[in-house]
Amino acid sequence: MSREGQLLDKKSLRLVQGKTANWSEFAKDCVAFANATGGHLLIGIEDGQSAPPPSQQVPPDLPDTLRRKLAERTVNVTALPNVLTAANGGQYIDLAIPRAMTVASTTDGRYFLRVADQSKPVTGDEVMRLATERAALPWETQATLQIPRGEADPILCERLITALRASDRVKPSIKEKSADETLDHYQLARGAYLTHLGILCLGRQQHRAQLASAPVIQFIKFDALGEKVNKLVWDDHTRNPMALIDSVWQEIPDFRESYELPDGLYRQQVPAFDEMVVRELMVNALVHRPYTQRGDIFLNLYPDRLEIVNPGPLPLGVTPQNMLHTTVRRNEHLARLFHDLKLMEREGSGFDKIYEVLLSQGRPIPEVSEAFDRVQITVRRRILRPEIVDFIAKADQTYQLTQRERITLGLLAQHEALTARELMATLELPGTEALQPWLARLLDWNIVHSAGRTQATRYSVAPELLRNLRFPAGATLKRIEPHRLAALILEDLRRYPCSSISEVCQRISGEIHPKQVKRALDALIAKDEVRFEGSNRWRRYWAAP
Repeated sequence: MSREGQLLDKKSLRLVQGKTANWSEFAKDCVAFANATGGHLLIGIEDGQSAPPPSQQVPPDLPDTLRRKLAERTVNVTALPNVLTAANGGQYIDLAIPRAMTVASTTDGRYFLRVADQSKPVTGDEVMRLATERAALPWETQATLQIPRGEADPILCERLITALRASDRVKPSIKEKSADETLDHYQLARGAYLTHLGILCLGRQQHRAQLASAPVIQFIKFDALGEKVNKLVWDDHTRNPMALIDSVWQEIPDFRESYELPDGLYRQQVPAFDEMVVRELMVNALVHRPYTQRGDIFLNLYPDRLEIVNPGPLPLGVTPQNMLHTTVRRNEHLARLFHDLKLMEREGSGFDKIYEVLLSQGRPIPEVSEAFDRVQITVRRRILRPEIVDFIAKADQTYQLTQRERITLGLLAQHEALTARELMATLELPGTEALQPWLARLLDWNIVHSAGRTQATRYSVAPELLRNLRFPAGATLKRIEPHRLAALILEDLRRYPCSSISEVCQRISGEIHPKQVKRALDALIAKDEVRFEGSNRWRRYWAAP
């Protein structure tokens, strides 16, 4: 059974039965789901449990009681209870709460919104933002321009349909739909007309230009004195959002720059700005911006940093302090399309990936700031500690780290030590117990050392471990990445031409299986980087000149 989160919550039967009933708490959670994207309340399953008690039976009149009590205490909330029997024989209620057509509230005038696994109160000016963002007819699905679906760009339509059918994130039943059915499914068309989302993604240039808030991107480069030295603008509306991302990455020459770091027998290229990071930030800017508000997206490049400025504030419920773990979809149909096209990480994991990549490259985490009319994310160019790049790669080879462990190790490697309180603040975690999935295995392997207790516990990476890369469990090259193995083989053959596979294996590492080396050699031969003479046991290899 799924864990509690944005779309699911578990409640005890005591919440809605007898003297322990807390109907106000029940109404609050239902309003929060209705104001977000809808969800399910599993009534009869305790927190932390996956099933109800085996002997539990739901009173026959409880579903009707739930409807009546909710109607008495909420406005614009619909409740759809369904009594289910779990595999262990216990009964529980699956209470479905659909997304409200207009803003939902309690009868005493309180507003709530579901954010991650909590029901947050909405107060003050945020109520107006909620009303604006929770319009009954989202901007994406409107068809006010009345552009016939036949006016869609046929090349863009064909590319989109082909990409969706090739994606492993799209269900087979959706891939079997016709082109028109697919457009309807993704809210790109509505009846005879293209929706705003359809015009944005499939419309012609003149149609896209009619959308007052079609995205415009400006790239501005500044020198050390803050003077503008270069400017590129994508404002002719010839590209849809998907093509914009490719154009920005390909047409800005500064993104081709990289650093060269020593890495064993060869040198490693580390980009000045990682492609995954830039693309993910561009996707966030395009997918999560408010399309009811005008404003350009700015990429401000300084000698030491890249700033991405997006118009509009963060979605309601998201703050710079909780971005790492909070997911709120402002444009849910555009987000779904980008996800199915594999242009963005699965929901809620894009920022995690940015943290992982930046920390693995020895860079600080991104800096997020919010004003009433914009959100700015700053990515630093400088590598604080070059040795961290090798350290994270070697640790990952040895222990097959999880994403959370790579993030934690990168943070600790950049600092002499961090307390549990500082780690909790950086990782946006609610308490010390939430640190366990991030730290437990690192402590077991003695990669990370700890001293102290509770929130004052200090965690650190041993300086000699970071310097010498001698891991407690003993490093292994059995799981070496193909590109690293290929580079090692090429370097070896340049030094020792006319070598057999067994000789190459012995010099590189006795832990690598000869078949793995043979596959790498075959790949290098196919790319004309290695040549050979002879066959079978008498075959010898040379690095191509």
